[in-house]
Amino acid sequence: MCTSCGCSHGEARVEGGAISHEDSHDHSHSHESSHEHSHAHPHEHSHDAHKHDQGNDIHFGKGAARSHAPGLSQQRMVQIEQSILSKNDQYAAKNRSLFAKQNIFALNLVSSPGSGKTTLLTTTLNALKNSISLGVIEGDQETANDADRIRETGVSAVQVNTGKGCHLDAHMIGHALEKLSFEEQGLLFIENVGNLVCPAGFDLGEAHKVAILSVTEGEDKPLKYPDMFHAADVLLLNKVDLLPYLDFDVELCIENAKKVNPNIEVIRCSATTGEGMQAWYQWLESHRVELFNKQLAPLKVQIAEIEKVLSQKILVQDVIPKKVLSEKVTTGAAH
Repeated sequence: MCTSCGCSHGEARVEGGAISHEDSHDHSHSHESSHEHSHAHPHEHSHDAHKHDQGNDIHFGKGAARSHAPGLSQQRMVQIEQSILSKNDQYAAKNRSLFAKQNIFALNLVSSPGSGKTTLLTTTLNALKNSISLGVIEGDQETANDADRIRETGVSAVQVNTGKGCHLDAHMIGHALEKLSFEEQGLLFIENVGNLVCPAGFDLGEAHKVAILSVTEGEDKPLKYPDMFHAADVLLLNKVDLLPYLDFDVELCIENAKKVNPNIEVIRCSATTGEGMQAWYQWLESHRVELFNKQLAPLKVQIAEIEKVLSQKILVQDVIPKKVLSEKVTTGAAH
């Protein structure tokens, strides 16, 4: 997994231009500790990282790092992962702060290749573009094909190519945001690289991860790739219009997703026929409003405190003149 080796660094491009670690934007660019590839360690074969669980089956995810890289100990892999994710989390926090400041509702769309993610996205954009400000960051290893499809809808899109990298990271998103023409109080879709493994571990600053699973992929996908479905808040079960032609058990798929993540919401939909898409649009709007209300809550508390102080001052100012007038009347009567 790329959190163990840092494979995504070095070849990423935004709109065809290389991402320089010396570029100046709101993100700090200290990368010294996440690019260590020292090979001075011994390369002896160790059995600590894998287990022979069932007969001849081998599981390489049983070690402390839950992954395997030839020549790296589990301890070293954990150290590298912590270094990479720690820096990514710093960038993600800055992205999230920017989103909050500009009232942007950001979503991270994740799926395997061929799930219909881009078609679902273009259908969504066409349905919503006249009612809310929209923007898209497209992630692929190569080409700008999907970004071009997005732009055909009239929505602003920025293409991020990851080269050999298998996922987007928060640092790439920070650069992409600089090039995205996007109004405040809008909805930002980040279409990640087609991959159900590595994107699960990288926070981009989004409000929610949205997993998209096609009914052509098999009911056991959530069990095969548990990290992704555990990280997602909603599952879009796409291409349901094909169910009459497939041997796919919808209820079993949902049951498997709930085993991994009991709180995951499931929406059955078809981007081609439009079935279930209204439920998806309603989910977007309700969660967008919910997020903004959460962001407004501290401000509302501050306003309430200010109003309380002002009301107390008004009360005091109102009481004092009455008291002074009463004293004058009393004094005049005495004379």
